[in-house]
Amino acid sequence: MTMMIEINDLHSGYGRIPILHGIDLTMKPGEIVGILGHNGMGKTTMLRTLAGHIKTTRGRIAFQGRDLTRAAASERSLAGIGYVPQGRDIFPQLSVLENLRMGEIMRGGESAIPELLEQFPVLKDLLDRPGRGLSGGQQQILALARCLAGRPKLILLDEPTEGIQPSICDLIVEKLSELNKKLGLAIILVEQDIRFIRKLANRVKIIQKGVFVAELEPSQLYQREVVDEHLGI
Repeated sequence: MTMMIEINDLHSGYGRIPILHGIDLTMKPGEIVGILGHNGMGKTTMLRTLAGHIKTTRGRIAFQGRDLTRAAASERSLAGIGYVPQGRDIFPQLSVLENLRMGEIMRGGESAIPELLEQFPVLKDLLDRPGRGLSGGQQQILALARCLAGRPKLILLDEPTEGIQPSICDLIVEKLSELNKKLGLAIILVEQDIRFIRKLANRVKIIQKGVFVAELEPSQLYQREVVDEHLGI
């Protein structure tokens, strides 16, 4: 079986400041891997490196058997890697519809927007509204839908529950689960909300100081002593 993504000895950082010190991760198609760790341990840096926003200083990234280690962010997007950053990063001046169109601007073929509006009906009545006029939860749904407009095979999802209400969190879990089962969508999920991550993830990696130090089953996150040992929370 060709793996969805193979990450070997991944190093990266900001200028002369190293953050990742040898990340190794292999994922099968359709797998959902959760990443847990304290702030400053390298979670977002890892996602930004995989998306091509930060250069790899050592190691290798292969996506569906293709070496993307030195590929630009646009090339990785076209290959099927989508990225939903922390803070949503939507275009505040553009309407909801224009934001969605930006998500598929480089992708040929039939538009995914009609399908996405069926998946996320809350956006139907907001199409003409500028991004800055949406609530935090609506912005998160828009950011996710904009990413999906590019028809990715793997989504890098960074802190999707940050600052949004529980009902929106439940909706995101529901929709991601549907897309995972229906389309085989793979996800690398960085999240601090343990309840959210254990609902979605097939397995969970613990990151400390830029390396993975443990792998857990989602069911183990119900055990307080396990959580305390690895996260101290």
